[in-house]
Amino acid sequence: MHRFFIVVQREYMERVSKKSFIISTLLMPLLMVALMVAPILIQKATTPETITIGVADTSGKIFPRLKSGESVKFVEMTDAPASSDRFCNDSIDGYLVITADILSKGASERIDLILNTTSNIQFESEVTSQINDAIETERLLEYNISNLPSILDNVRSDVSLNLIRTDKDDSDSMPTEFSAILGIIMSMLLYVFLLLYGIQVMQSIVEEKSNRVLEVIVSSIRPTQLLTGKIAGIGLVAITQILIWAVCLLILSVAVLPAIMSPDMLADVQAMQAGAQIADTADIELVGAIATVTNPAFIFQLFFWLIIFLVGGFLLYASLFAAVGSAVDNIQDASQLQTVIIMPIIVAMLSSMSVASAPDSGLVFWLSMIPFTSPMVMMARIPFGIPVWQTILSAILLYASIAGAVWCAAKIYRVGIFMYGKKPDIREIIRWISYK
Repeated sequence: MHRFFIVVQREYMERVSKKSFIISTLLMPLLMVALMVAPILIQKATTPETITIGVADTSGKIFPRLKSGESVKFVEMTDAPASSDRFCNDSIDGYLVITADILSKGASERIDLILNTTSNIQFESEVTSQINDAIETERLLEYNISNLPSILDNVRSDVSLNLIRTDKDDSDSMPTEFSAILGIIMSMLLYVFLLLYGIQVMQSIVEEKSNRVLEVIVSSIRPTQLLTGKIAGIGLVAITQILIWAVCLLILSVAVLPAIMSPDMLADVQAMQAGAQIADTADIELVGAIATVTNPAFIFQLFFWLIIFLVGGFLLYASLFAAVGSAVDNIQDASQLQTVIIMPIIVAMLSSMSVASAPDSGLVFWLSMIPFTSPMVMMARIPFGIPVWQTILSAILLYASIAGAVWCAAKIYRVGIFMYGKKPDIREIIRWISYK
């Protein structure tokens, strides 16, 4: 065990003492935020140009209700070409042909839109929505109801949902959108850590094998101890980063956020955490999100499960990466074999992004139980307040599979570190496991 801890200390200190570890620890949270904000900024920066549409309205009732906006500008036209004709007009990008019988209930509700430029989803959605609203309004007016506009204004409603779960305390529940965002963030963290540190295990073994260092090292320590020491040392680096972020988040949520919030917002947050009634004018979703992230118990619980599944997922995949690293003697061959290991991680990441639509569906449940996909999928489900027994069962299955993965990796490692000059195939690697 003394030699095992020497290996752990060496692998841990070699990485923690580097400047790259400090930089990545500081920049990775910023990178995660940037990945979330970037699509929004790109969408705003790539706003399509306004498309000018000439409307030929033979009914005379639809065009007056169309309003120009950022994506479309409506211009009244007296005539328009047929749908099969080409046209050339510098001031008009297209024609919208509205027939006289558009308000008839049995009339065809397909309207010809003739364009001489490319279209986009936002433009088509805006045009379709405005035409539908105009047709519905005109059809209502045909019933000759007095004061119809004021009646419609009075019956319009804007309802927001205040989610109350009977299986959880009010102080423990949080908005669904916030749960989805938090689940995706946790899944992305695990995705990055499993790939980043798992590949580090593989690269470390390949480098030592190519330098023939392992031939000297194994004369002083058993191959199994060397392998597990490498995995443990690199795993501690990942846990160190997570703990640093947990402490920073705890300080931010407990000390910084309450200090910068307005008194009214702070009162609503404290009321929600205590399970009391908040002000009717308060934004329930915003208050719920802040109440959740400023709850130390919630942060502890979240990072507790994050570490549990990070350690489990890392041990499982690090063993597989170690097996690949020991089976080859150069990075190029390792990159080809690692594809088989990376595929389940990618499947788990893609699956975790769809958890928000159905966190309790059968497919999502089983993906959160299968050890190869459970770390990321389960972390995406936890913010939705799933039953605790499911989380515990998933962790038990994950850690039970680690024993088999480490055993197989140790078998391959023991044989592979002495194999040079030949790239083994999958069948040969499987045969190494059966060697005594």
